[in-house]
Amino acid sequence: MLNEWVTGLQHIGIPTSDIEEMIAFFHSFGFRAVYRTENEGQAVCFLQLKNVQLEAYQSENAANAPGAIEHIALDVSDIERVYAHVSSMEYAIAENGIRYLPFWEKGVRFFTVIGPEQVKVEFSQKL
Repeated sequence: MLNEWVTGLQHIGIPTSDIEEMIAFFHSFGFRAVYRTENEGQAVCFLQLKNVQLEAYQSENAANAPGAIEHIALDVSDIERVYAHVSSMEYAIAENGIRYLPFWEKGVRFFTVIGPEQVKVEFSQKL
């Protein structure tokens, strides 16, 4: 069962057309930037307040409307086992296979499932 490998909420992904404005907005509530990088040339900033982490990222496709949260990411302890388990379910997986990004100190491996109403759940393991 998935609850064996899911260790908690890793982050909530929020696309934005102005990342600096989004960072300032969350700073005003006490969030602090804990990691900044780029992904495919677009700015990315992880912000944290206690055990809540947000991923704000620059996007030309930001909705700028209610419901603009693009995904939630669940932290997992074994991405290979989670991928095998989720692949056996009847949900669409956004990309084939597990992807890698050079985020954080050693990188992150992840994949994303698309559910009802196009909700996206990312399963992510920091390396």
